[in-house]
Amino acid sequence: MQRQSSKVMSAGRTVNMLVYRLREYSALLKCGGFFGLGVLLWKLGLSCPLVTATVAVIYLLTGGWRFAWVAANTLRRDVRAFSILIRIKLGVHSHVRNNMSTAKLFRKTVRKFPQKNCFMSDEKCMTFQEVEERSNAIANYFHDAGYSKGDTIAVFMENSPEFVCLWLGLSKVGMTAALINFNLRGPSLSHCINISEAKSVVFGGELSMAIKEVLPSLSNNPQLYCSSSPPTTDINCLMLDVLLEKSPTFPPPSIQTNFKDKLFFVFTSGTTGMPKAAVITHTRLFYMTSGVKYMFSITDRDTIYNTLPLYHANGGAIGVGLALIWGSTVVLRRKFSASRFWDDCIRYKCTVAQYIGEICRYLLVQPYKASDTQHTVKLMFGNGLRPQIWEEFQQRFGVKQIGEFYGATEGNCNILNSENKVGAVGFASRLVPALYPITLIRVDRDTGEPIRDRYGVCIKAQPGEPGELVGKIIRGDPMREFDGYICKKATDKKIARDVFTKGDHAFLTGDILVMDDFGFMYFRDRTGDTYRWRGENVSTSEIESVIQSIVKLQDAVVYGVDVPGIEGRAGMAAIVDTNDNIDLHELNSAFQRSLPGYARPVFLRFLPAVDTTGTFKLKKTELREEAFNPNVVKDKLFWLNSKSGQYEFITPAVYSDICQGRVRL
Repeated sequence: MQRQSSKVMSAGRTVNMLVYRLREYSALLKCGGFFGLGVLLWKLGLSCPLVTATVAVIYLLTGGWRFAWVAANTLRRDVRAFSILIRIKLGVHSHVRNNMSTAKLFRKTVRKFPQKNCFMSDEKCMTFQEVEERSNAIANYFHDAGYSKGDTIAVFMENSPEFVCLWLGLSKVGMTAALINFNLRGPSLSHCINISEAKSVVFGGELSMAIKEVLPSLSNNPQLYCSSSPPTTDINCLMLDVLLEKSPTFPPPSIQTNFKDKLFFVFTSGTTGMPKAAVITHTRLFYMTSGVKYMFSITDRDTIYNTLPLYHANGGAIGVGLALIWGSTVVLRRKFSASRFWDDCIRYKCTVAQYIGEICRYLLVQPYKASDTQHTVKLMFGNGLRPQIWEEFQQRFGVKQIGEFYGATEGNCNILNSENKVGAVGFASRLVPALYPITLIRVDRDTGEPIRDRYGVCIKAQPGEPGELVGKIIRGDPMREFDGYICKKATDKKIARDVFTKGDHAFLTGDILVMDDFGFMYFRDRTGDTYRWRGENVSTSEIESVIQSIVKLQDAVVYGVDVPGIEGRAGMAAIVDTNDNIDLHELNSAFQRSLPGYARPVFLRFLPAVDTTGTFKLKKTELREEAFNPNVVKDKLFWLNSKSGQYEFITPAVYSDICQGRVRL
């Protein structure tokens, strides 16, 4: 009896799978049906042109006009994109087969342009040959000092050519650099060093106090090296610059490499409460930079202005990779300056510049001056440019092309907008989506969980419908694999099963996008416990834990809220306070000690209780919608006044000033 029941269940599953497959390939079956109709009409004696015309008319009248309309508007775009995709795939597979590495590719670039400037900055300019020799000296030193392939070295420095030389040199002897955000302090900083299992830390002298403060909490007792400038405090460390003076600059001992090996770690905020170490492989660096190069037509004749932090993938992988692999010259700045941006572009004769959305807004609010249009920048590429200021930005500064792109640092869902389509972060083909398997899936608005059909497969979002961007994971395909994080648990959380078909796996970006009829995608929101502010991903659970450790309360909810005219979402904390006993000054001081500036809540809300789900997860949807509007919220609201540096009460007048941009956050 049990065997018979098992057979019935198995048959049922088979039928369900067949139905699902028929539904999935309905478009192909429809085309086949029209082909069969054409054959029938031909057999009945109709001429070939008449058969073709008849079938075409029937196809268009039964809904095919929409496919034809999409094809007419996207065919050229898609053909170009797929030809570039094939070119990159062939390059990746060739480099994997030949055991290439970033260092080997850079060596080819050095042979082509030995005396050409690789990096330029206010502090120094370095030719490709000089970068090669400096990175060789670094590789030889750490190899001779007893470090070996697979060891991790943490790099905690501000932007400089030396920063790149460090991770490039380490990679030459098979070591992995952990690129740490130089804004981090306290527990977040020690967490990054510890989770990477770094055997040594190379830090800039200006950051020595931050390192000294976390020394007692470093679990691996790493060797400390100070670089670029003397330490600003008394700390037991080796002076790397002095040691490198004695290190040979010839190529280091040959280390067996694989193009899929780890190159460096980039730390990105997630839902675990602390930064996660995302793995960047040689393969990932190659195809990220290649995609930008080919899609935006960047050549070795271009000079790229890069003011973005080098510990991020945008500036530190894509921007730098265009120099190392493809021979472009990159101008680096220690920190972004809105007032000097265009003057620098003129000074260095830049033809390309990188941005994040906030940079574009900062430039727009600068006073008008002649250098606004005297530069030679033809292309700016990056992510986060608000659609509301897109055209205004291009018109004011005379930038012909905006190259907006989207890509999770660790994911496989990279898309680009090479068509200058206002507001779009990229596109996916509506004609042949299987060639680049990414899609938008429906998710529950409150829980963020994927919504599935009766067969257990995720439901794709239709054009105009918000959905989470996901990318199919294909084992063995370097461009479709998900390299994940150091922490396996964190990696597993970003993988979903049964997304495109039963039994498959896909990477979950955690971002909500909307697609139009032509496949252009527009960023809408973030799911999970992160938001983006001042160009940084902020972990809400990390801030919640800081607040709870300070005020000893049961519940504290952190979320991002929209502020009119400002990129990203400003941090807001809703804190349970039933007895009015929270000291705002003490809370503010604790934030300053424990959190980088971009992670400190801009708004505070004190309320008697917060709602939870059935699994005791804190509900944030309603709080996020109410935001900091005192006309809607009856609880006490405060904002962080950037002038006084203190939290102050939000009145309707203050709220109006914030929304109208009359006060600066």
